[in-house]
Amino acid sequence: MMADSVEHVITYWVAFQKFQSPALAGFAVISHWLPFLLFSTLAGALADRFDPRRLVQIGMVLFMFCSVAWATLILTDSLQMWHAAVLLLIHGCAGVFWGPPGQVLIHDIVGPAELPSAVRLMATSRYLGLLAGPAAGAGFLLILGPPTGLMLNAFIYLPLALWLWKAPYGPRFRPPSAVPHRAIRGLADILETIREVRHHRTIVSMILLSGSASLIVANAYQAQMPEFGRDLGHGDAGFSYSALLAADAAGALTGGIVLESHGLQPNPRTAFILAMLWCCAIAGFALDSYYPLALALLFAAGFLELSYNSMAQSLVQLHAPAAIRGRVIGLYSMAGLGLRAFSGITVGIAGGVIGIHWSLSISALALLAVLVTVFTVALAPSRASAQGRE
Repeated sequence: MMADSVEHVITYWVAFQKFQSPALAGFAVISHWLPFLLFSTLAGALADRFDPRRLVQIGMVLFMFCSVAWATLILTDSLQMWHAAVLLLIHGCAGVFWGPPGQVLIHDIVGPAELPSAVRLMATSRYLGLLAGPAAGAGFLLILGPPTGLMLNAFIYLPLALWLWKAPYGPRFRPPSAVPHRAIRGLADILETIREVRHHRTIVSMILLSGSASLIVANAYQAQMPEFGRDLGHGDAGFSYSALLAADAAGALTGGIVLESHGLQPNPRTAFILAMLWCCAIAGFALDSYYPLALALLFAAGFLELSYNSMAQSLVQLHAPAAIRGRVIGLYSMAGLGLRAFSGITVGIAGGVIGIHWSLSISALALLAVLVTVFTVALAPSRASAQGRE
């Protein structure tokens, strides 16, 4: 994740300086997440049937290719907007090979008893990478320059790719009864998985929660951070700009430590409440013009985002039927990650028309209204049941 974040810091900065295009920043979000929308369930099905270690390794190789390609284009001063678009799409495809298969691998490593803790720790380590990434990215940007920094960044992916080569997990190490034999059928897999989980109220509610957040807001504001930094008076490459990027990750890291130390168990009601508070923090950041308050709101947003996301993901993995765990995780990723592609429209492309501050604040408040509605509907059956028992 640190390497992923370093690449984003450098390439978003180079693209903003060269093209000055909010629409390209919005496309960065769309291209990053559209492959998740199209291929997450397929990646989960592949992880059910084949070795997830090898799928993650494919993702690592694609990530390394993107860093080297960006560096080459910048070094030769031949970067064009279509180059950036293609590399952003490849980067998104790399994430699909990493996402659902990586989650299946977590379950292989720890089993169901320790899964909530493992998901929290994985999310915390992800945000630790996001926290270290802006600092490393800023250092690479200032000291080495974009081309050399990106070349060096490619090697950061290498240890994970090598570790996966002999890691003692995956299909060969699962009990024979846990090995699925269902064929991979593309779109039919998505439809059949939806049919199989539609009566699992917890899974459905968490998919709706994650999907709504991803569709409307997600992390689209991060691609616009150079412009937010400029408007806050800290738009130059340096510590102040990197601090904006790092504040969100620092809040998430703190959230992971706090939640893990208290052993908070995943709960659908709590996940919804945390997501609603996240909407308020994001809306506040979008409307703020005071730099210290912006840092505080981004910190709070990171804390809340990790909390509700890790809780939702744990609930889905815990309740997913073993034989189709990869497919269910893929379906969750399709909603929770794939629908982020459209947040590039609501925040990024709309920001090119009405300004990123208004687009982000309106999007966050619209999401809050949606979550309140979904929350009320999702809890209605349990309330009815409670009244019946009374």
